[in-house]
Amino acid sequence: MGRTVGTVTRGLRCPIINEGDNIEQIVVDSVLQASEAEGFSFEDRDIVAITESIVARAQGNYASVDQIAKDISNKFGDDTVGVIFPILSRNRFSNCLKGIARGAKKIVLMLSYPSDEVGNHLISLDALDEKGVNPWTDELTEAEFRELFGYNKHRFTGVDYIDYYKELITSEGASCEVIFSQKPKTILKHTKSVLTCDIHTRYRTKRILEQNGAEKVYTMDDILSESVDGSGYNEQYGLLGSNKSTEDAVKLFPRNCQPVVDKIQEILQKETGKNIEVMIYGDGAFKDPVGKIWELADPVVSPAYTDGLDGTPNEVKLKYLADNNFAGLRGAELEAAIKKHINDKEDDLVGAMEAQGTTPRQLTDLIGSLADLTSGSGDKGTPIVFIQGYFDNFTK
Repeated sequence: MGRTVGTVTRGLRCPIINEGDNIEQIVVDSVLQASEAEGFSFEDRDIVAITESIVARAQGNYASVDQIAKDISNKFGDDTVGVIFPILSRNRFSNCLKGIARGAKKIVLMLSYPSDEVGNHLISLDALDEKGVNPWTDELTEAEFRELFGYNKHRFTGVDYIDYYKELITSEGASCEVIFSQKPKTILKHTKSVLTCDIHTRYRTKRILEQNGAEKVYTMDDILSESVDGSGYNEQYGLLGSNKSTEDAVKLFPRNCQPVVDKIQEILQKETGKNIEVMIYGDGAFKDPVGKIWELADPVVSPAYTDGLDGTPNEVKLKYLADNNFAGLRGAELEAAIKKHINDKEDDLVGAMEAQGTTPRQLTDLIGSLADLTSGSGDKGTPIVFIQGYFDNFTK
């Protein structure tokens, strides 16, 4: 019988990781033990994906709210700080905001509406239409926003983020004003010192602010980009990609990750004799059709990966070939023709009709999304994902 299974994804359990653990050896041992227990063998171009969380835990890459506050104070002094475009997330932003507020005297919090950057909605598009409000032109005060839209709790968390963020700020001793706008330069009517908290649009936001008279502009990747009083840090991403750890600390995105994936690949090569690809992944890159939330709150899906995971898929659409190129064939003859076409396909199919409908995304974004969905974000306890057959096609 011919092969009947393509890609196989397994979530693998491993010990709870703590600071100072040898993450490379733990990952390798976990993969080898799973192979022995489950009876699978290794092939070239298998993939080991490791969640960023356990890498950061092994590195001890943590920072306290006080350390965030000190970095904010060092950068902004006594200025009123415009905190603009934060995502609406207790896990992602609440402790960051605590630190920002603890390091400032006054904050003007500017929220984008109807939703934040990753799709958490303050209000619905229907509500905008009903009130005749255009978020791209209309700037609203807190009182105006409440008069128009009232109080709305997040669909999944049950939190009114306007009140929640305002209370976080004032509880740290800073005064707070809340405004609503989609335009970065709106904040400059209130202060020339700005911390822009968006993730994927941060460079554009910073450029617009600087071109329109801002005097100090920092992005979240500027905060804790180096150690403060012995804190963890991330020289590339700063606070971006951080998560709440305790009520007074955050776990930062892991740093210096390339040596980690390269070392794991090296050890696996020695242990299995196979060239196994390795990547570290955070959030997947997909959108929830119900809550409208785009999952990617990390700055990238994968902060490090081995060379074989670089690039994008180069695939043809089987149904297109069957309906067009080989419409007159059936059965074994059709299968043989398609296999030959796959084997003879060009190295770069960009723009080719036979590739339409395939997914032109980075391999690490696709595989990271697969791994994130496999491992989940809760109590599955499988922070390592082992993927086989991902690079196989219909001819294998």
